[in-house]
Amino acid sequence: MTELLYQIDSYQDKFITKIVNVDIESRVLYLDQTAFFPGGGGQPCDLGFIYVGDDKFRVDRVKKQGDDVLHFIGGTDTLPLIGLEVRGEINWERRYNLMRTHTAMHILCGVIFRDYGASVTGGEMDLLKGRMDFEFETLHAELVHIIEGAVNKEIEASREVRVKILPREDAFSIPDLIRTKINLLPVGIANVRTIEIVGLDLQADGGTHVRNTSEVGHIRVVDYKSKGAINKRIYIEVE
Repeated sequence: MTELLYQIDSYQDKFITKIVNVDIESRVLYLDQTAFFPGGGGQPCDLGFIYVGDDKFRVDRVKKQGDDVLHFIGGTDTLPLIGLEVRGEINWERRYNLMRTHTAMHILCGVIFRDYGASVTGGEMDLLKGRMDFEFETLHAELVHIIEGAVNKEIEASREVRVKILPREDAFSIPDLIRTKINLLPVGIANVRTIEIVGLDLQADGGTHVRNTSEVGHIRVVDYKSKGAINKRIYIEVE
C-alpha cells in the first residue's frame, strides 16, 4: 500500500521513500510513499525522476493499481533493488500548471452549478487547457461570455482552496458533494477527499490544486459545442 503524499500537500515536489517492490519486466518501481500523482478524474499523471545515489531514473508514467502506485521507469538501465532508500522529484513546472488548470476547472464547475444548477457529465484536462460537459439544453455565445466573466471574477476574489479527508459517512452527508451526473467514487471507500473553494464550491476530488484561486491566473473560454440534447461542452485555456 503506497502512502499518497500528494493528497495532503500538492506543493511537495521532492520526497524520500523506499523501494518495496520491483517489476523488472514492466520496468515498474513500487514505493512505500509517493508525491507523484498517478492520474485520474481527467487529470494526467505527474512525471519526474527517482534518484538512487548518483543514478537518475526517469519516471515516464505513473498509475494507480488498487492500493499501490506504479512508477514506470524509462530507459534501459538496470532497475534499483528492493529495500533501497531513494529520492523522488516531480517535474514541478508541469505539476504546478496542472494544479492551476484543475482548480480552474473546479471554479468553472462551481460557477455553473451555483448560477445555473447544471451538473457535470464529463471532463478532461491537460496542461493549461481542459474541457467540461454540462447538462445545458442551450448554450450560446452571450451566455458563454457571461460564464467566462464570472469564472475570472472568482479567480480574482482570491478564494482559499482547502483540502480535507473525511470519513465516508460525514462526506456523503454534505449536499451536492458529487457534482458529476454519475457517482464515480468506488463502492466501499472508507474516506473521501474533498476540495473546497471557500465560498464557491465543495466537492469530492482526488487531484492536485493550488492553495488560492488567484494562482490560477486568467481563463479564456476558447470554444463550446453541443454534444447532445442536454449535453454542452465548454473548452477553456488558462493564461
